[in-house]
Amino acid sequence: MAEYTDPHGDRADEDMPELSDGDDYDIEDDEEQWQWLEEEDSQPVTCLFCDRLLSSVTATLQHCTAEHQVNLVDVIRKHSLDDYGYIKMINFVRSTKCDASCLTGLPDAPLPWESEDFLRPVQQDDPLLQTDPEELCGMEESSVSVCPLSRAGSHDALLQRAQAAEERSRLSEEALSRAMDDLHKLKLLAQGLVLNAETSRSGNLGTVAELREDEDEAYFSSYGHYSIHEEMLKDKVRTESYRDFMYRNPDVFKDKVVLDVGCGTGILSMFAARAGAKKVIAVDQSEIIYQAMDIVRSNQLEDKITLIKGRIEDINLPVEKVDIIISEWMGYFLLFESMLDSVLYARDLYLADGGSVYPDLCNISLAALGDTQKHQDRIAFWDDVYGFNMACMKKAVVPEAMVEVVRADTQISEPTVIQTIDCNRVCLSELEFTSDFCLKITNTTDCTAVVGYFDIFFDRGCSNKVMFSTGPQVTKTHWKQTVFLLDKPVPVQAGQ
Repeated sequence: MAEYTDPHGDRADEDMPELSDGDDYDIEDDEEQWQWLEEEDSQPVTCLFCDRLLSSVTATLQHCTAEHQVNLVDVIRKHSLDDYGYIKMINFVRSTKCDASCLTGLPDAPLPWESEDFLRPVQQDDPLLQTDPEELCGMEESSVSVCPLSRAGSHDALLQRAQAAEERSRLSEEALSRAMDDLHKLKLLAQGLVLNAETSRSGNLGTVAELREDEDEAYFSSYGHYSIHEEMLKDKVRTESYRDFMYRNPDVFKDKVVLDVGCGTGILSMFAARAGAKKVIAVDQSEIIYQAMDIVRSNQLEDKITLIKGRIEDINLPVEKVDIIISEWMGYFLLFESMLDSVLYARDLYLADGGSVYPDLCNISLAALGDTQKHQDRIAFWDDVYGFNMACMKKAVVPEAMVEVVRADTQISEPTVIQTIDCNRVCLSELEFTSDFCLKITNTTDCTAVVGYFDIFFDRGCSNKVMFSTGPQVTKTHWKQTVFLLDKPVPVQAGQ
């Protein structure tokens, strides 16, 4: 594990946030808390196997034993259920509405509630889910040792145990909440120290450092949703271009070590392995990496592909250098929410001399659009909204780019390339740029917007070069196009 040394010395002590005191629970409030617990215990509990409402968790367990001939404590012990297993069992019974006999006749394994889906509560604030299974087992042992003549006393003892368990649960939740708050404070402190250190060394922050923690987590979390990967895989322009590049240029990959940055489902890694790579290292921060592991095993490629969960900036690869870096890093309009900064980090740290990043060349292009209906729907709309003037909204709407599929017949100029990026040479600072451009108009009409898109090239060292475009004149991709609306339509002449 990497060791962090505070570059500011004792200054960290001065900036240390005030953290919660683990002993700040006031014991003098016992009377009020026990009163609260008594009110909480009076909350009715619905039986697991019928619609009857019981007065408490204890009464519910007794009811299940007497009326349905199933002892939940015996089930917990038989299958050695921990807290998660117990919660899954309760939610399984409530969601499937199974008969009590279903629990008594279960084999040792596998259990029908092993799916993580059963961690989701079926009933809101279900008292059974707030009960510690270990406490249930303890209550059962205590009740067995009590004489039948002392049943009332036994009930009181069980009630006290249940109340004590709920009290400990509440205090634990409070302690956990305080600990999470403290952890967040410490994270912010550490982030501030690191960013300040970067600032003092370089005078400015790179794209990676500028990414706020919540943005970072949200970005990677979004790629844990399967629908995103399904959409990308079904994008034939994208996926088949990567496949064709690798399959048609096996000499580029033969016996090479390949790094796949942001591997997702692992499709590019598997293409590379099939194309002849000696070893492929696939890295992804999102939860999809676990499905990728299963996919790789299902295709008998685990001897060639190694998968690692984490950000490329935070992990250590099992090799010092790689020959090829592949990545599908492109975002909308190429650079919006893209992973190019991570690819460049990997390139500078791991790419061997003579190696290459693929795709290696990218163009960003602009063209003029003439779509008065679209302009009417998005901009002129605010002039009269159900009889009210909302024209002030245009100031907020106009700067907001739209991502959508543009009709080819609305393009009214020749496209112009405003930036070319060589992924083997570009520096992070060069990704922020301004560019003057000129558009040659092909139609006499009103110009209502400018559309942006990008082209991708697999070129370096390839005997069979491959490229694809995301422009409006070709087959659409999941990137679509990016549209920048004008405040007002501008009349233009063909040839202008």
